Amino acid sequence: MAAAGFWDDQEKAQEVVGQLKSLKAIVAPMKELLVADEDMQALIEMGAEDESIVPEIESEIKRLEKELDELELKSLLNGEHDGCGAILTIYARDGGTDANDWAEMMLRMYSQWAAKYEYTIELMDRSDNPDAGINNAAIAIRGPMAYGYLKGERGVHRLVRISPFNSEGKRQTSFAAVDVTPEISDSVEVDIDESDVRVDTYRASGAGGQHVNKTDSAIRLTHIPTGVAVQCQTQRSQHKNRAQAWKMLRAALARVEEEKRDAENAESYKSKAQVGFGSQIRNYFLHPDQRVKDARTGHYVGDFQKVLDGEIQGFLDAYLNWLAKEGS
Repeated sequence: MAAAGFWDDQEKAQEVVGQLKSLKAIVAPMKELLVADEDMQALIEMGAEDESIVPEIESEIKRLEKELDELELKSLLNGEHDGCGAILTIYARDGGTDANDWAEMMLRMYSQWAAKYEYTIELMDRSDNPDAGINNAAIAIRGPMAYGYLKGERGVHRLVRISPFNSEGKRQTSFAAVDVTPEISDSVEVDIDESDVRVDTYRASGAGGQHVNKTDSAIRLTHIPTGVAVQCQTQRSQHKNRAQAWKMLRAALARVEEEKRDAENAESYKSKAQVGFGSQIRNYFLHPDQRVKDARTGHYVGDFQKVLDGEIQGFLDAYLNWLAKEGS
């Protein structure tokens, strides 16, 4: 990073900075624990002579155990792309206007989580619903191990509440689907035959000014062999949207390849593909009581609003532990 001309290529420089942050996230806590271990040995020797400091020793042990647990959890983030940023896409599914509103609530939830942990966020695509909420949106979340933490969020999220859009005040169940792909750098090779990709242009929707809404600046790319489709409409020019869409497509196809490698055999991958994006992973309840429960790990939080305000790290950690146990 100290080399002359390092910052001349901003994109490559930011990639290196991201790698540094990911490494520091592991190395720095490890160094602190090693130093704390030496200090603890000295403290225990003192405690053998002075019992009054035993409560201090017990408190320090609890603190170090917590830090060690967190470090062990980070050691589970050892997938090929776990250190990358994440492209997170949210789609409104069944449930009408409630589903559109729910999708926007989830967009805020993930954005709040990212801000809490000082990740950077970039809006890559957003399609607003004319009545309320969004049809879909995509954001890039960049920071140490962003994809490693968020990869378990892929699937369907179910909300049960008294609908604010129903004049009779009836209970409504609505669904939003989340897809997560690693934001890979241009240096990573992803084999894409451009003849396999259909390019569609269309007029952007929602806010953005006269130029955005009056020209066919939005881009949709569809990889015909896999059926993977991505779209981008947040930039003013078609050229920029096209470049962003290609980046999203490379990320999506990289995840597909990652899943193939992780599958035990071709048959298990086939079964996974059939379920994958339609699997219900978490239930959020506002009625009859407030609670959020993960269908895979059993992790439970009794404060719905706290979760919607971005307190989802417990779910992310529980998934990593569950994944480790499933693989063992």
